[in-house]
Amino acid sequence: MGGKPKAATADRLLDAGEYGGAGDGTAEQPHYHGHRERLRARFLGQGAEALQDYELLELLLFVIPRRDVKPLAKQLLRDFGGLWAVVNAPVERLQSYAQMTEGAVSALKVAGAVALRMARQEVLNKPVLSSWQKLLDYCAAAMAHQEVEQFRLLFLDRKNTLIADEVQQRGTVDHTPVYPREVVRRALELGASALILVHNHPSGDPTPSRADIDMTKQIVAAAQALGVVVHDHLVIGKGRHVSFKSAGLL
Repeated sequence: MGGKPKAATADRLLDAGEYGGAGDGTAEQPHYHGHRERLRARFLGQGAEALQDYELLELLLFVIPRRDVKPLAKQLLRDFGGLWAVVNAPVERLQSYAQMTEGAVSALKVAGAVALRMARQEVLNKPVLSSWQKLLDYCAAAMAHQEVEQFRLLFLDRKNTLIADEVQQRGTVDHTPVYPREVVRRALELGASALILVHNHPSGDPTPSRADIDMTKQIVAAAQALGVVVHDHLVIGKGRHVSFKSAGLL
């Protein structure tokens, strides 16, 4: 009847924060006893603003059973540089961490996907001029942490409402092949009157290259010939961006 609980029962109690302390017939409590319940309660009671980034990450990592995941959360933030970078990290890199389970990787990727989809919904089917900062935030969220170049097209109607958002090409770490005819053809298929071009620089430096400038001129010329306006070309880096229009390049 008495004595220590079986291993499976002990693991379950430890994960739930209910493991008994020394002197009551059970093993000594771990230093993080009850931490998961306290952190969840603080999140539900006070909201995300009451938690630091590593604590929000811990909540996602609680799918890892019977472990203190605070050190892992802090290590991920150090290694990747921020919360958004963690949830957008390549699956292979996340899997390289010893404690990282398949469930934990999935939880991180789902969190990133949900956040990105919500950001997209904030700008799709809305006039871009009245939601410009949200558009920039969305582009940064979608592209700033990509490891290869990505060329994205934002299609607008006559009222400058964003009607479609598509990735046309993916390239290498420093080059994406772009074909002006394909850009214009897609705009005509969608009935778009205007375009915003967007691509990222995985290096983090959004300074346009000569190739970026030449490519933009080719697209502008091809679009103008068919009555499609190119409003801007945004180059997304890490933490900043360059607008061709603002820089006098368009």
